[in-house]
Amino acid sequence: MCGIVGFTGNRQAAPILLDGLSKLEYRGYDSAGLAVRDGENLAQVVKAKGRLSNLIEKTDGGKALKGTCGIGHTRWATHGEPSQTNAHPHVSGNCTRSGSGTVESEVVGVHNGIIENYTELKEKLLKHGYTFYSQTDTEVVIKLVDYYYKKYNLGPIDAIAKTMVRVRGSYALELMFRDYPGEIWVARKDSPMIIGIADGETYVASDVPAILKYTRNVYYIGNLEFAKLVPGEAHFYDLNGDEIEKQTTEIKWDAEAAEKGGFEHFMLKEIYEQPKALRDTMTSRLDAEAKTIGFPELNWTAEELREINKIFIVACGTAYHAGIVGKYYLEQLARVPVEVDIASEFRYRDPLVDGNSLTIVISQSGETSDTLAALREAKRLGSRTLAVTNVVGSSIAREADQVVYTYAGPEIAVASTKAYTTQLLAMLMLAIYVGRLRGSMSAEREQELVQGLTFVPEQIHKMLENVDQIKVFAREYGSSEDAFFLGRSLDYAVALEGALKLKEISYIHAEAYAAGELKHGTLALIVSGVPVIVLATQMDVYDKTVSNLQEVKAREAVVIAIGFEGDTSLEKYADHVIYIPRTDKYLAPLMAVLPLQLLAYYAALTRGCDVDKPRNLAKSVTVE
Repeated sequence: MCGIVGFTGNRQAAPILLDGLSKLEYRGYDSAGLAVRDGENLAQVVKAKGRLSNLIEKTDGGKALKGTCGIGHTRWATHGEPSQTNAHPHVSGNCTRSGSGTVESEVVGVHNGIIENYTELKEKLLKHGYTFYSQTDTEVVIKLVDYYYKKYNLGPIDAIAKTMVRVRGSYALELMFRDYPGEIWVARKDSPMIIGIADGETYVASDVPAILKYTRNVYYIGNLEFAKLVPGEAHFYDLNGDEIEKQTTEIKWDAEAAEKGGFEHFMLKEIYEQPKALRDTMTSRLDAEAKTIGFPELNWTAEELREINKIFIVACGTAYHAGIVGKYYLEQLARVPVEVDIASEFRYRDPLVDGNSLTIVISQSGETSDTLAALREAKRLGSRTLAVTNVVGSSIAREADQVVYTYAGPEIAVASTKAYTTQLLAMLMLAIYVGRLRGSMSAEREQELVQGLTFVPEQIHKMLENVDQIKVFAREYGSSEDAFFLGRSLDYAVALEGALKLKEISYIHAEAYAAGELKHGTLALIVSGVPVIVLATQMDVYDKTVSNLQEVKAREAVVIAIGFEGDTSLEKYADHVIYIPRTDKYLAPLMAVLPLQLLAYYAALTRGCDVDKPRNLAKSVTVE
């Protein structure tokens, strides 16, 4: 989820671009770069690895680059490690200077998104004499624009339209053509982009805060549309190359709210980003037509997997809860024994890890100190290692033998939401993949699960359209000082995450219990009026769960049940029921956690808590 900016007008572009990027650095901080053009002179490209401050220093705050037309980028790495070479902007020529310096190429551009078929496109371009200096999917799409531009010689409109038809995935593209000075060309599919006009100048960015200080009059470019930007004007086109009329909209948000895309908090924004995050994480791994799961980045064989006699999953916090769900997935679908450890405890218990073990470490940031230490211990003991992480080029990603990336994008709120669901998805897909290779799961069962997965993003999207009921519950019970979560099987694993969300942002004392443990002490804590959230989505233990629900209800607890649509029997026993779409038992955790995230969020609001920055907590724990 990179940040992009662009400017064409009468003033020097570089300082404006750097200012815009400073408002978008939360979208990515692996590297940053600018391309600026002064009239008909060739564009100049400057890139820097790391934080935006490195680019600011390198360009003397933009003073070192002269020109009134330019584009900029701050990167959240997806394809290719964070480096100056992989930093944007990228150029279309076969250069040896990593795309930096004077741009003698026809096209220079930046990109936010993921090009799903970039490997296929790259092979095509290699056959046509193109070479590549980076590991990015962006360089591929820039060179594809160049290919169509030169092949048909019909100008940017034709070249961009043909590229958009050919490319699969999501993108917000900004392009400058050597033959068209003073112009910026942009294109969009799924990734955000906004265009502003003021005083004979034109701005473009991936989010409002980058341009809010310059103008509040903006255009929203639609999906599968592209545009030509010149000073004070924007001309929009559809895929046929026909011009589209658009009206400006006045932005009324304050700058801080705009950074959150109109959401009050980053946490809420990230909850609503989950459909896209899940969809992006499926990319290149799920073949909807063949109904199979593959991991080209792993390329495991059946022989390799037969050598593994035990899997260890190691993580902290929310990632640990994802690991517990992963244990269910791997044991039940792949039939491999699995142990799940809290990372801070793993290396102190002298684990029985050896060369026939696989250790999976899960970390959103890829920098969690305890998890990194556990990874190193597993490697020392001879275990094979696999990282599941959201950050390309992170320490854990670099040190593990292999890595599976979750494409959640930057997660800013301390309370993890979209990172958790993408971790669940990664673990489920991994279990399906291993199960097929080991022969422990039938092709028919794999097809059922894959088919169900294709519907999950849209199902979650629909759930997010109706949250009023959850808001009411949060207001009614947000003043409680205690809350309990109950579930069996996978529901218990999800209950653990629900309790963590509630306690970390609302400061309500919340605990999750396996429902079968009620009689072993927990019932002593159930008093009149205490909220108990009961998950009841696992049909093989459903009757037992309902029995446990009745036990707490008999002690005058207020019961909020979570079950499948159409399950009217829950209403007989619970005070309130939240319904999720009916789905496969293994897919239920992806949706059952959503109302728990929202309950925590709205409870925190009710209590006046700082949702995004809860007390005593930080986003990434890099010390023991």
